[in-house]
Amino acid sequence: MAAPGLLLVDKPGGITSHDVVARARRALGTRKIGHAGTLDPMATGLLVLGVEGATRLLTFIVGLDKTYTATIRLGMATATDDAEGAVVSSTDASLLDSAAIETAVAALTGRISQVPSTFSAIKVGGRRAYDLARAGEDVELRARDVTVSRFEVLTERRSPISAEAGVVDLDVVVECSSGTYIRSLARDLGSALGVGGHLTALRRTRIGPFDVADGVEVGALDGARLLDPAASAAAVLGRLDVTADEARDLRHGKRLLGAASRLGTNPTAAIDPAGVLVGVVERRGADVKSVMNMPEEPR
Repeated sequence: MAAPGLLLVDKPGGITSHDVVARARRALGTRKIGHAGTLDPMATGLLVLGVEGATRLLTFIVGLDKTYTATIRLGMATATDDAEGAVVSSTDASLLDSAAIETAVAALTGRISQVPSTFSAIKVGGRRAYDLARAGEDVELRARDVTVSRFEVLTERRSPISAEAGVVDLDVVVECSSGTYIRSLARDLGSALGVGGHLTALRRTRIGPFDVADGVEVGALDGARLLDPAASAAAVLGRLDVTADEARDLRHGKRLLGAASRLGTNPTAAIDPAGVLVGVVERRGADVKSVMNMPEEPR
């Protein structure tokens, strides 16, 4: 049986996140592997996989802030808001002023209301929005509040697409809250500038404290090093060091009476004297109670 832990993978383009999970299952010899947030087939970059008991940590990782690098093409809108969809409109973007672009980018920075792409994985009536859209059904998704803490244009490239018109490609970096759609940012930026826009490249470089630089290639999953569950949980949640007796009590569902003052963050990873992750705990009044216990590892 594979050891529990987190596996950071640098996903290539052209395969799904499920493909990566399937390959990891074969490489590690276990079916108990999940991921903390998908990437579209077109996208590359960081996937965080949970292996064996560490799959229980994924629920605390999926909601972390993320960083992406991307390329946005202004002057063309597509049905899917990315390069995989059919072009639905083209408008000459060659005369766009750089200052106008920066102003529109600034307006999409901070706390914003965003309508997810119709071709997103959001469920509508129990079905994925992209399945409904591909079936030709009308899909209406509600706007949601997200936070874009950084939306910065790194480079700007202008290219003619005909003798009369041109596009502007923006290489950008985006730091954002979970649930933010970069495709929607591309669409909304193009709409605000009156020329349409879509995403031509996307790479996720960070999820919370985890960086793609530490990820393994899909072809190197055999023998890949897993991140220790205790260290990973502490990096995400902070840590509470507990005694052996307290660890036993938490595993048996008992509260640590009067221990709430020991928590620096809420929730927190509880770690026993051997450095093993007991689980995730939260305050309950003056006490501390486990809200997720890890399976006990054989000693």
